[in-house]
Amino acid sequence: MNTPTQSIVGHRVLLVEDDYFIATTMQGQFEDAGAQVLGPVPSVRAALALIAATPDIDAAILDINLQEEMVFSVADALQARGIPFLFATGYDRTVIPQRFAHIRHYEKPVEPAQLIRILERRDTAETE
Repeated sequence: MNTPTQSIVGHRVLLVEDDYFIATTMQGQFEDAGAQVLGPVPSVRAALALIAATPDIDAAILDINLQEEMVFSVADALQARGIPFLFATGYDRTVIPQRFAHIRHYEKPVEPAQLIRILERRDTAETE
C-alpha cells in the first residue's frame, strides 16, 4: 500500500506491553517522535479500562500475551471503535485468531522506530 507518510506528533498511542524494559524503551522512542503514549499498560484489564476511559486514541501497539492472558479482547475493543492497531509480540502469526488475520504482526525483538514508521503511514493492515 502506498500511503503518504504523516507525523505521529501529538497522536495518542496506546502501548499494551507487560515487559517493563520493552515498554519503557518503546515509550521513550514514541515520546521522542512526538507521540503521547497512553500507558504502557501491562494487563488486559488495565488496557480495557484505559480504552473505556479514553475517548481519543489514535493507534495502539499490542503484545499478545500479557501476564499469561491473551490480548484479543483488547484487540476486539479497539476494532469496535475503529482504532488502528498492530501486534508486536514474541508469538508467531499462528496464534492470532482469523478475525485479526489482516492486522500487521511483528515478532520481537522489534525496533520501535519501525513501528513508528508504520503508524505514520496509517498502514496497520497487512498487504502481503
